[in-house]
Amino acid sequence: KKLVQTYSVFPNWSQNQSDVVVQPYNSVLTLKRLTLNADAVVVLDNTALNRIAVDRLKIENPTVDQLNSLVATIMAASTTTLRYPGYMNNDLIGLLASLIPTPRCHFLMTGYTPLTIADYYQNPIPTSSSDGDTAPTSQEAAGGGASNNNTSRGGHSASVRKTTVLDVMRRLTQPDNIMVSADTRSPTSCYISILNIIQGNDVEPTQIHTALQRMRERQSIRFIPWGPASIQVALARKSPFLASTNKVSGFMLANHTSMAELFDRLLVQYDKIRRRNA
Repeated sequence: KKLVQTYSVFPNWSQNQSDVVVQPYNSVLTLKRLTLNADAVVVLDNTALNRIAVDRLKIENPTVDQLNSLVATIMAASTTTLRYPGYMNNDLIGLLASLIPTPRCHFLMTGYTPLTIADYYQNPIPTSSSDGDTAPTSQEAAGGGASNNNTSRGGHSASVRKTTVLDVMRRLTQPDNIMVSADTRSPTSCYISILNIIQGNDVEPTQIHTALQRMRERQSIRFIPWGPASIQVALARKSPFLASTNKVSGFMLANHTSMAELFDRLLVQYDKIRRRNA
């Protein structure tokens, strides 16, 4: 059997930002198909993407290209272990088996850090020199602290940010880096499962074990009481074809009970329009 995994962008929840009147109708119809026909749904939220672009990347008016760049980053990070296979998590079944306890509970949230976006999308004005086009540099918004990027004349990064495995894993669970408008810190919500994909060419398994132990000691993550309370970690190498501004980056794929908040907001908007027979 082949698995069907989708990357679904949920609409803006604010009526002031939406330009489609029948948006709740379209969302409910799509949600039925995602529930019945998909094996895994990676949920992305336009509201959260706009918040990340404004607050983390300091973009005043994010464009569609800039938001699509964030979506492309998530899609590329989630398939890293499939494109660069190792001894674990090298197929979609193994990747999703531990994340989805029951077939209908297959809506997954994502997180990524450090967040970067190319200067071409930050300032979409093409620049060229006498030798040709210059390579785009990157703007970075890590989970905390200022960026340490210096760019050379050719546009390539002259220094690499020294991010640690512990910092990356801790920031992945922070609401600011989660691309879904859901309250993961609510006392009534908890994680069902977490898979972290850590990308780095110099990451050792001992660093992973140390980071997991430190996070266990702090007890900053709440899991369901009837399941294994553990974070699964997959190691992946960075692409040799793309220059990176940080030594370690991380991607989180998680199953969280607060995903129900998205469906509640969607149904509330649907009821408002349906009540008016719009």
